[in-house]
Amino acid sequence: MNILLIGATGTLGTALHKTLTGRGHDVLTVGRRGGDLRYDISDPAQVTEMYDRAGRLDAVVSAAGDVPYKPVTEMAPADYLAAFHGKVSSQIDVVRQGVVRIAERGSFTLITGVLSREPILTGSAASMANGALESFVRAAAIEISPQRVNAVSPTVFTESLGDYGAFFPGMAPVDLADVAQAYVRSVEGAQTGQVYAP
Repeated sequence: MNILLIGATGTLGTALHKTLTGRGHDVLTVGRRGGDLRYDISDPAQVTEMYDRAGRLDAVVSAAGDVPYKPVTEMAPADYLAAFHGKVSSQIDVVRQGVVRIAERGSFTLITGVLSREPILTGSAASMANGALESFVRAAAIEISPQRVNAVSPTVFTESLGDYGAFFPGMAPVDLADVAQAYVRSVEGAQTGQVYAP
């Protein structure tokens, strides 16, 4: 398959690139500061240009999304809007613009996260963003068929416990290899409207 991988230079994106190319797929990487193509998907005009340059695609995979972390009492409306633009509307626009750009039975795989179902302190914006995306995936799936859309919703990565483990007390971590397999299931499988929680 020809796959567009967004957020390819991050921890997850790097693992996804290795996994997908290892399975024989042709992967075109996108990042804000690195990759085959350099675009910021929070800008709809850049999403359009990204697709213009990418050419024919069978699948689009996203591992990109930024949200602020602060206590609710310190959050401003602009912080929640930043979370929405950084993770929700950016990935929604990748699907919206991509429907006419990918194969008839192509797929989209978005990134959400455990905070949609297991909130943590300072994580209200991330919980909001993840929940919104998961609702979008379920709604979009019934409209874009036979194209497919799913989300992967991991907890903290085992490989990132040193940096982030303290923010996820009592939550079992997940290996990046297991998260990558959830993406493989979405890309190569037949399901749609699913939220995979590896």
